[in-house]
Amino acid sequence: MTVKRTAAALAATPEIAPLTGAQAVWDTLARLGVTHVFGYPGGAILPTYDALPDAGIRHVLTRHEQGAAHMADGFARATGRVGVAMATSGPGATNLVTGIATAMMDGSPVVCITGQVSSHLLGLDAFQEVDITGITMPITKHNYLVTDAWRIAPTLVEAFEIATSGRRGPVLVDITKDAQLGPCESRLPPRPARRAAAPPASLDAGACAEALSLIAGASRPVILAGHGVLAAGASKWLRTFAERTGIPVATTLLGIGGFPGSHPLNLGMIGMHGEAFANRAVQGADLVIALGMRFDDRAVGQVSGYAPHARRIHVDVDASEINKTVKVDVGIVGDVADVLRAWLRGIRPTDRAAWLADIDAQRRSGRPRDIQNLPDDGRLHAAHVMRALWQETGGKAIVATDVGQHQMWEAQYFLHDRPRSLITSGGLGTMGFGLPAAIGAQMARPLEEVWAVAGDGGFQMTSAELSTVVQEDLPLRIAVINNGYLGMVRQWQEFFYGKRYTATPLRGPDFCKLAEAHGIPALRVTERANMVATIREARARAGPVFVEFRVEADDAVYPMVPAGKSLGEMIRRPEPGPRRIEPRRGER
Repeated sequence: MTVKRTAAALAATPEIAPLTGAQAVWDTLARLGVTHVFGYPGGAILPTYDALPDAGIRHVLTRHEQGAAHMADGFARATGRVGVAMATSGPGATNLVTGIATAMMDGSPVVCITGQVSSHLLGLDAFQEVDITGITMPITKHNYLVTDAWRIAPTLVEAFEIATSGRRGPVLVDITKDAQLGPCESRLPPRPARRAAAPPASLDAGACAEALSLIAGASRPVILAGHGVLAAGASKWLRTFAERTGIPVATTLLGIGGFPGSHPLNLGMIGMHGEAFANRAVQGADLVIALGMRFDDRAVGQVSGYAPHARRIHVDVDASEINKTVKVDVGIVGDVADVLRAWLRGIRPTDRAAWLADIDAQRRSGRPRDIQNLPDDGRLHAAHVMRALWQETGGKAIVATDVGQHQMWEAQYFLHDRPRSLITSGGLGTMGFGLPAAIGAQMARPLEEVWAVAGDGGFQMTSAELSTVVQEDLPLRIAVINNGYLGMVRQWQEFFYGKRYTATPLRGPDFCKLAEAHGIPALRVTERANMVATIREARARAGPVFVEFRVEADDAVYPMVPAGKSLGEMIRRPEPGPRRIEPRRGER
């Protein structure tokens, strides 16, 4: 039972200094190691904002609460630490919802703190009252309604524990206005006491032994590396394991960077827009070793036709993922790094040269997907841009993408050798994610080169955050791939809806003038001949830079596995190259 104490009583107690709930928010966040909070103030959270100047934490004022959630998410993905977003009640809280769902689908540790009307007004339809805990229950790992100042500190500590344990994800803490104003003690330990947690379960020795037996006996194995490899910090163990066993590694979209993109054993991305030879390798494998991935439909295709000749091993920290979508022969619940370390103690090197030669032959024999190999007719394709960004940055930049065709081209043409260097929305596929997520990543890693890459559709959803870039004086590079369409939707209409381009031709503003209006210098590329020089100019500038790339309107991402088809049933790029459909008048 919580015992409430008045401010007068606290002041009369020599060893306990009076503190408000609002001050407790910042005090606890600071003790938890928080350095940045992304947010937008309002009435119900105003007491907490009033206590901000003494907090020693950098607050980033966003232009929309959705941007705050994505920035916190980008911060978390770039560092592995908890990202924190803050908003007021009512519309402020509901504007966070898309960002919270994005973090939930991708297992990103984000804590959202929202203000709420005073506790005596709850349930009375007060001004800007909304049941945000009820709304977010399906899209958070846990959430809280705090009505007492004394509960703020322990609740925030618990929220951070939940966000970072097991399969990571978002937690929401809703704090009533009277709790923010109420008194509580300030005598907290140097670091808040961690709540008692059950010790981590030991790995199933029998399952590990069975997995090792399957690995030793496989002649055509493939490793599928998912986001869990990055979350577990298991990249170095995966590399050691792959090199020792000679097993090639394919990645999911969110697993990119978990295994070096330029490594000879890296097959690239699998799935709907994955490498053709990687998809064929999975379909021809006799063993699939899935590490920290959840067999998403975009990665697997038709389940009944998936890897038909393969035994299956699945390692995941979340027990509910085992056998959820794809039935497996061996399921191991545990941290990917722990499992790989255990396997390395019992694994023996195996010669798989014949299997690797077969994959390499498939890689070389197919029609070239790489658009760099197509004849240069002067036209600019988005793939040219992605490959040039990789070449000019030496692959060392952090790239935060939006969602759509450009996202897939980035995954195909930019080889990520470092963990946490690709930040993108996978499970929810959130348009508008790219720019704010890049801001969060740049704040988290200020000395790194960060590029926000967005399509003209997604960029327009959160373009107001350009002013946040300027206000925070960030050296962010922003690339908009402008094809005058909602490109991925247009591609589906071309392939599956009889080329009826309904509601996909997209009119946009003059993006360069828009960037300049926000205070960011802007460049434009319309021809392939000017692309590299413009990228070099953008990289040479000291502050933020905006670059618009006007690319071919009708290009499509290849290969493509149609929905409901197996990974072997891919649509390939037709000869001799891209088709050309002129944009409608006024749509560019």
